Amino acid sequence: MQRRNLIKALLAGVAATTLAASFGARADDQVIKVGTVSGPDAQVWAVVQKVAKREGLNVKVIEFNDYVQPNAALDSGDLDANSFQTGPYLDSQIKQRGYKIVNAGLTYISPIGVYSKKFKSLAALPQGAKIAVPNDPSNENRALLVLQSKGVIKLRAGAGTNGNNATPLDVADNPKKVKLVELDAAQLPRALGDVDAAVINTNYALAAGLQPTKDAIALEDTHSPYANLIAVRAQDKDKPWVKKLVAAYQSEDVRQYLKDEFKGSMIPSF
Repeated sequence: MQRRNLIKALLAGVAATTLAASFGARADDQVIKVGTVSGPDAQVWAVVQKVAKREGLNVKVIEFNDYVQPNAALDSGDLDANSFQTGPYLDSQIKQRGYKIVNAGLTYISPIGVYSKKFKSLAALPQGAKIAVPNDPSNENRALLVLQSKGVIKLRAGAGTNGNNATPLDVADNPKKVKLVELDAAQLPRALGDVDAAVINTNYALAAGLQPTKDAIALEDTHSPYANLIAVRAQDKDKPWVKKLVAAYQSEDVRQYLKDEFKGSMIPSF
């Protein structure tokens, strides 16, 4: 009888241990699906995955080839988070499509910069200087906000924010009487010799052999509205895994990787 009771006790102990291990495995095996775009963003997320794994978070990265699908997939619940877009882009998507998606944390910025072949600083620009800016609404707005942040111009109240894209007509104060020359964004590097300065997107600057942190005479602030971000559904924003995911991205490992790998074309915004 004693032997039978002992066997029962041992079996019960084994069952309890197995059950506990099973529940533990399920907790550890929770998969967080993150959507991003192929290329540099996906490269960075390979590093984030390793950091998150050390903190007990299993991240599966799903790559997309466009900017439309990741938000649709997140809103529908096919993804838990995504990371590919700027604040203004997310705002426009929410406005157009009614998504219940929020910003969970900043990642990096590919800073738009002011470049010049003639002057070493914005302060050195002469009266009446010609400054070329992109002519499409989003990038022109971004360029004007940079010029405003550096004190070159001042926009009228409300211009350039909350989806109200600014244009040269919104310039309320222009101490140096600079002339804003609107050109196609891709043409700006080639036009650099014909103007006193130009505000150029990072992708076009890099293609022209310009390094933002080395060659720009002024750069967009790293906490600009145009910093990229991690987005989650509004209903998930306070869940523990969101905090862990953002912390994994905003880690020293990722900061160093951005610095070493991208040489100023992707600057941490955290």
